[in-house]
Amino acid sequence: MAAAVPPGVAPVRARFLTSKEEFHAFLRAGSEPGSQVGDEGEEEKKEEDEEKEEEQEEQVSSCQSEPPAKRVRAEDLGQDEENQEGAGAEEKELPERKRARGQNKSRPCMKPNHYEQSRLCPSVTQGRPGKCFYGPRCRFLHDVGEYLAGKPSDLGQRCVLFDTFGRCPYGVTCRFARAHLGDGHQNIVNAALAQQWEGKLLVRNNLSKDLQHQLRKRKFVFQKAEEYLRGLKPRGGDGKGGKATGEQEVSNCAAPQEGLGDGDGHECPVLQEQGEDPKAEALQSPSSRGDGVAPSVPTVGPLTDEDVTKLRPCEKKKLEIQGKLYLAPLTTCGNLPFRRICKRFGADVTCGEMAVCTNLLQGQSSEWALLKRHHTEDIFGVQLEGAFPDTMTKCAELLNRTIEVDFVDINVGCPIDLVYKKGGGCALMTRSNKFEQIVRGMNSVLDVPLTVKIRTGVQEKINVAHKIIPKIREWGASMVTLHGRSREQRYTRSADWEYIAECAKIASPMPLFGNGDILSYEDANRAMETGVSGIMIARGALIKPWLFTEIKEQRHWDISSGERFDILKDFTNYGLEHWGSDTQGVEKTRKFLLEWLSFLCRYIPVGLLEHLPQRINERPPYYLGRDYLETLMASQNVDDWIRISELLLGPVPPSFTFLPKHKANSYR
Repeated sequence: MAAAVPPGVAPVRARFLTSKEEFHAFLRAGSEPGSQVGDEGEEEKKEEDEEKEEEQEEQVSSCQSEPPAKRVRAEDLGQDEENQEGAGAEEKELPERKRARGQNKSRPCMKPNHYEQSRLCPSVTQGRPGKCFYGPRCRFLHDVGEYLAGKPSDLGQRCVLFDTFGRCPYGVTCRFARAHLGDGHQNIVNAALAQQWEGKLLVRNNLSKDLQHQLRKRKFVFQKAEEYLRGLKPRGGDGKGGKATGEQEVSNCAAPQEGLGDGDGHECPVLQEQGEDPKAEALQSPSSRGDGVAPSVPTVGPLTDEDVTKLRPCEKKKLEIQGKLYLAPLTTCGNLPFRRICKRFGADVTCGEMAVCTNLLQGQSSEWALLKRHHTEDIFGVQLEGAFPDTMTKCAELLNRTIEVDFVDINVGCPIDLVYKKGGGCALMTRSNKFEQIVRGMNSVLDVPLTVKIRTGVQEKINVAHKIIPKIREWGASMVTLHGRSREQRYTRSADWEYIAECAKIASPMPLFGNGDILSYEDANRAMETGVSGIMIARGALIKPWLFTEIKEQRHWDISSGERFDILKDFTNYGLEHWGSDTQGVEKTRKFLLEWLSFLCRYIPVGLLEHLPQRINERPPYYLGRDYLETLMASQNVDDWIRISELLLGPVPPSFTFLPKHKANSYR
């Protein structure tokens, strides 16, 4: 224990350090006086259940099986990767000991019917049993007694929706229904409390049925976008910058894509497209037929000045966020409940998760859910991903007319292969013609500022951001955010803040925000000294969302395990408000809680560190916390995260299984 700390491992004080075996033995015991988890008998029973589940995992369907790389780690690695010993053994097992990276693409696909075999018809839940929308084709139950006979037991005595708003819209299906059910299973309403919230819009940017119908039937009129796209004349491409808008390069924004449904798209918006041929999207758009004639479209309503007069750049709304703390758009984990947590701790600017423009143009409910804005988010933007001028420009016009945002961001930093190979994300940095057309087109149809998020470049040692940033300013963007890593680096090695400082000078007078490796107020101070206009915080907020408070108060917060557990309680309450308090909502909240715990476990309490601050790329060693809960929260084992979720949301369903989004985040 007195040995020097290995490189890449966080410096925890010697008296807290332990071995992997002792760490897990301590958690298995779970019998400390005053422990905040269940008693020893429950723990032993749960362990037996977990062993049975692990035996069954080999036999379940492919959508619920662990990927091979994860199974290799579970079976063959006797020790954690930081504590490998024996050079000879290491050479022999090198392919298996290689640290797992990338995404778990074969993750469990837990659908609602995995949790509930029989669901109650929404018409019964809403108190209108005689007005079933589905009519005789309805496959849901209409008998409340029959539903209750198979309904899982309630999870608690109090319902957060009833306590907050005076009424729970989920009625008898709520997993906390005993708090608001009266005689005859009637839903009780606290009229005085409900009246206080009447007429208040808590969450904006919802997709209306009328708008969804227009998008699906291709009846939405993109007047400004069509005008801009008609002005794009095909030019010969030079190969490097990408072709101009030609017949084979323009995607059909309204063409339905194979395999895309209305399923759960919160996990990663682009994963739904996996397995498709990238060339299948390169279809001809009605706006690029080459005849120069726009398709005739009917217009509705009187002609206004807005229809014929373009806003000059000086008339657009300004994005005044210099010096503010910007929470990055985070796929999967950057959901609305998480953003509410960060707002409470001092985040000034928030942005929705990356949304794929083609899915928005098709009216997919799951994609539109990523645009929702809570009323506490005073400065809020949305981030779009796309590879073609027609889809991105049309999507910008669509959002400009239908939702309330303060800015729109273009994702030119996404490194994942599925996006990159289709020409989106980082690939736009190498397709300058398409990039220019996208920025100019979106800027021409938006009334709010347009921002761009980029990386240093595609290849590790070839930085190109300094060449692109002046062009982005010329094209009309209001701000650039630069992540100090290339696509090849992903999230390995340290962010290059010296290069970010050079780019900040080049970008002036356009604001440039820096992003990368900020996990303490010292990191934030050093970042601001580089001359950037502000900082964007991504993984740092996932590891410790109270980072915003630390930066504003210029201190290290030795937050207790009880306080951290209260944050998780708030997240689950926000999740039940957002996703619902029925079984489906509870399990969706659990899923996103578990995804967040895969980052939270990396936090090392201030009081345990040998010296401050903790670095974002330092991996925590095995240590015993100051109490049982603190130790449990330090575990990187999926099963321990599930135990934490059960403390908040009750037992998991019988067939429950979970794998984190990223392979490096946990082991079983």
